[in-house]
Amino acid sequence: MKKILLTLIFGALIYSCSTTKIGSDKTKYFDENSVEISKSKFNRIRSTNKLLDIPGDSANHKKLTLREKRGKINDRNSLELLLENTTNRELDSKKPIAIIYYPGKDPCNSSGTTNKEWIANWHEQLEEGLNQVAKIKPLYIYKVNDGLEKYNGILNWYNDPKGTVERLFFEHHYPCKSFVVISKDGDYISYFGEFGKEYVWEATQLMNK
Repeated sequence: MKKILLTLIFGALIYSCSTTKIGSDKTKYFDENSVEISKSKFNRIRSTNKLLDIPGDSANHKKLTLREKRGKINDRNSLELLLENTTNRELDSKKPIAIIYYPGKDPCNSSGTTNKEWIANWHEQLEEGLNQVAKIKPLYIYKVNDGLEKYNGILNWYNDPKGTVERLFFEHHYPCKSFVVISKDGDYISYFGEFGKEYVWEATQLMNK
């Protein structure tokens, strides 16, 4: 009798735990067009790294988003002036503007290397490529500077003036860092999340018109 009672109690505990687990998983998943999809399909698409996941409209919603966006801003001159005042650097109105954007500390940009030699070499190559493509240097803009300590002595980061860069180009907090390149006419290509140097060079080449 005692063994039967213990078995019943043990079974009830297992059922209770499993029910709680099932009931607590109320997350809904959506594709880049805001169409609800299954969790397995969401994870399968995300694993290709062609799209990123971002918070949805509610706290328990996760949504996929494209990694590249193309558009046009109406007033490049105002943006140019803001950036010049912030960085104390004169920009050529006939050349593209390349911005590397840091949204603040997250699991993605916190897990990378802190080797200063590697970081310096990577950005040196990035800047050499941009110089070859368009004779420009990138601007390093941040929203929140927490986590930028590893760049001390290597790069100069500047706070996003009036949140303008975020408002114009980065609707969400995309993991790691992102970039945007704006042509002299205000056309732009933005790329969200972790990126290779080649992506910046290619976008700059396209915007150098």
